[in-house]
Amino acid sequence: MSVPPPARLLNPAAFAAETGDRVVVNVHVPDEGELPGTDATIPFDRIREQVAELPADRATPLAVYCRTGWMSSIAADTLVGLRYTDVVDLAGGMVAWLAAGRPVEEP
Repeated sequence: MSVPPPARLLNPAAFAAETGDRVVVNVHVPDEGELPGTDATIPFDRIREQVAELPADRATPLAVYCRTGWMSSIAADTLVGLRYTDVVDLAGGMVAWLAAGRPVEEP
């Protein structure tokens, strides 16, 4: 059985370009808003326990983010460990997203 590739870290423009075809997951706790088009909210430290809330098909493309990128990097590693094969992570999180002039929906 092969090891899934690591998650790809994307800047806001690249992340935005790829989210249309992905399940987008906010992993930040506590709730500090979300990106438009977010499909699910699962705390970064509860991914394993709440994996049933994610697609059963491990080839489903996923995109994760948090406020600064720290929690999403942990979540992305967890997802790869759970054998998801196409995971992207927003570099710098919602802070970088806002700095790039992109909208965030407030909680």
